[in-house]
Amino acid sequence: MAKSANTKSTPVKSSEHLEFCLRLTRAYSTLTRRLDNSLSNLHGLSFSDFMILYYLGRAPESRLRRIDLAERLGVTASGVTRSLMPLEKLGLISREPDPRDARVGYATLTTGGQQLLSYALVSIEPIAKEAIQKISPEQMAEFLMVLGELAGINLSNH
Repeated sequence: MAKSANTKSTPVKSSEHLEFCLRLTRAYSTLTRRLDNSLSNLHGLSFSDFMILYYLGRAPESRLRRIDLAERLGVTASGVTRSLMPLEKLGLISREPDPRDARVGYATLTTGGQQLLSYALVSIEPIAKEAIQKISPEQMAEFLMVLGELAGINLSNH
């Protein structure tokens, strides 16, 4: 049975570990919302769409296996397939089969996708810069390492 609203309770104690996770999640949500609003208003893209274009734009030949793209985005293979469909319909990406293995598929950034990505980068770079303006270069290097470890990625490959 729930306690009455008038009953005083002891505040929940939070560990430093939990507090870090909560603040990281809040920071992610806040920054994602700002980036999403800017991209949506200026380019008709969500931040999730932008991330797909961004990772493809950084890949050799602007092409990644769908499973590798899913790993970079932190989603499942089926999740990335669902995310690619609207971008493919808009002509921003194309899907290509692997001629040697029918189970493997590639996502490739089209010329239109590359152009939109370049415009989107110009639009959101100031937001990213403003978001970290109070962080020193030394702190930034450390944060990148910590976030890379948390995400389980090798930063040199992403």
